Order: sequence, then C-alpha cells, then structure tokens
Amino acid sequence: MTLITRKAKATAPAIAAGALAFSLVPILLLHLVAAGAIDPVRDVISDYVFPPGGAVLLAAASLGLAGASLLVRHALLEQGLPKRSPESVLIALWAAGLVIATFFPTDPTGVETSFSGAVHRYAGAAMFVCLPLAGWLLARRQPEAKAEAKAVRWLSLASGAASLAFLLAHAPLLEQSVPEFLGLFERVLYALLYAQLFAVAAMARTEAAA
Repeated sequence: MTLITRKAKATAPAIAAGALAFSLVPILLLHLVAAGAIDPVRDVISDYVFPPGGAVLLAAASLGLAGASLLVRHALLEQGLPKRSPESVLIALWAAGLVIATFFPTDPTGVETSFSGAVHRYAGAAMFVCLPLAGWLLARRQPEAKAEAKAVRWLSLASGAASLAFLLAHAPLLEQSVPEFLGLFERVLYALLYAQLFAVAAMARTEAAA
C-alpha cells in the first residue's frame, strides 16, 4: 500500500464528517429565514420550499446531505466495503432519494397530491427505509464489543423505529389523525439519521486508524 493510499484511507472519514457538519448550515438558516412562515412543531421540513428563498436553501440542504452521505459511503469503500454490497447500495439509494425529493417538491397542505408530490413522497419513503437498514447491516460487519459499532447499531434501530412511525403517520387511514407535532417528530428523525451518519463516519475513521 502506497503512502498516498494510506493517507486517502485515513482522511476520507474526516472529510465525510466535515461535509456532514457543513450540510447542517443551510438547514439552520432555513429555520431562521422562515421562522415566521413555517412552524417547526407542526410543519414538515419539505414545507420550507414555499416561503421566499426557502426553495434554494432547502435544495442546498438536501443536496448537501446527499453529497455528504456519498462521501461517507466513499470512506467505507476506502476501508474495504465492497462497492456492490447491500450497505453500499442502500446508502447510494438514500442519497438518490434526497436528490429526487429535491427536484420533485411536495404539495402545499390540503392540496390534492400532484405527480411531483407523489414522487416526493415515495422518494422520502425509500430514503427513510434505506439509511437505517444500511447502518444496521454495517454494524453487523463489526465485532459487537466495538463502541463505534454499538453506536451505529443503536442509532440505526432508533432511526428505523422513528422512520417507521413517521411513514405510518402518512398512511391513508392515519393521515387525518396525525398529531400537531408531526414537524417536530420529523426533525427528531433527521437528527437521528444525522447522528447515525456521523457514527458511521467515526466507525470508518477507527477502521482507518487500525
């Protein structure tokens, strides 16, 4: 293994973690810019597409997270994860879902679902399934005693449970009885998904150090 290859393996996880942190910036700006128009407790994150300037920041947030996720995937590939492994494919699908949901925005509340809104919804459903499953499978590749693997495993289970609950809230039989704190719940879900991605990057960093 050449010195350049060893450096690439060592720096890839740090770059991925930095990209994840940077992708949080437009999300925080969204909550500040649209503070009077979007209720973070009631309204979902996709609704930030409607206030003035929100569409650009939301696109930056989604595409930034997609890019950061692909850098996490690259860091895992650098540590030996097969490119066609289920984990690698699932992370790629999560990133693709973010991109698709960006270019097919949601519909305003109370409006009949459009083609764009339907694509957005199904892309979101795929995203919320793929990433928790990818994390759980990644943790299974590691010894159970490793702290990083434990963190990835438990965060994947937590994000998976939260994703399932969030998706069920959009089922036709339950959608009309969704509580007023759906937006807050989605933000908790995204916090868990971000934590999972950071934990995966940390796990890759540990493998690189070893």
